Parts: sequence; C-alpha cells; structure tokens
Amino acid sequence: MTDVEKTKAPVKMNIRALVMDPVGNMPVVILEEPEGHAFLPIWIGVCEANAIALVLEDVTTPRPMTHDLILTLLDATGSSVDHVHIHSLTDSVFLASIRIVGADGETRDVDSRPSDALAVALRASADVLVDPDVLSRAVVAESSREDAVKMILEKLRPEDLGEYEM
Repeated sequence: MTDVEKTKAPVKMNIRALVMDPVGNMPVVILEEPEGHAFLPIWIGVCEANAIALVLEDVTTPRPMTHDLILTLLDATGSSVDHVHIHSLTDSVFLASIRIVGADGETRDVDSRPSDALAVALRASADVLVDPDVLSRAVVAESSREDAVKMILEKLRPEDLGEYEM
C-alpha cells in the first residue's frame, strides 16, 4: 500500500437495509454510499440486529436498551459520539471503533464490534465511516439498489464477507 492510499479519507456510508441472509439465516446490515452505487454487507448477530431494527423502525421501548444506556452514560459525563469507523477487515471479520468526544474536548477511539458501533451511531445520529481499504476488499457494486440487495442475498454467504462471530 502506498503512502497516498494510507492517507485516503474514510468514506461516509448510510445504513441502507437490515435483511436476513436466507442461506445462513443470519441478519445482514447493508451499508450504502450516499450516491447509492456501492454496498457493504456485514453479517451481524441477532441481538445486535434487533438493536438496529428498533431504531430503523422507530420503536420505543419502556426501558432503555444497552445502546441507549451507553448514550445516556456518555451524556451524563458531558461526552458525545462523533462518528463510528469500520476500519479493518481481518480474517473475514470487520473491526470498528467509536470516536468519543469528551467533556474536555479530547477525542478517544473505543474498540467496538461493527454491529454495536452501528447501533450506537443510529441512536446518536453520528456518521458511519468506512476505511477505503475495507471497501475495496468487501464492497458490492451494482447498477441499482434493488439489484445490489438481491445479489447480496442470492450469492453471498456469511463466510464470504465479514461473518460476525458471537
């Protein structure tokens, strides 16, 4: 990798869908570039999928869920979530971090599973960033959103791109 490639800025992505992989019967969160031409599927656990689905479907719970509690704790200390960063893909496992801005203005990167980072980002309305190297290795490009989602579900298996192990 050249020095130029190492300094490429992370790519902002949005959560496009949360679907079930019919082959592995596992939830898959699909990230999409804002232009809608590249999609990043990440297999996640059922509990994490539920945490993401609650926000996507605008469901309120009578008591705070774990990711809600995380934000409440951060807020109580004067901290906030700046962004989440899916920074690596190692042995078919995505690695992520959550960038926290403390009350003192200092930033700290906290190691996280991508699924938890995404659940926190949704609740905090924080950006989701993906390293360009991760995208080059795991992205799916299609001419339309529907084609991309269909291809992901029909052709990919969890072990192909970032199976998430619980």
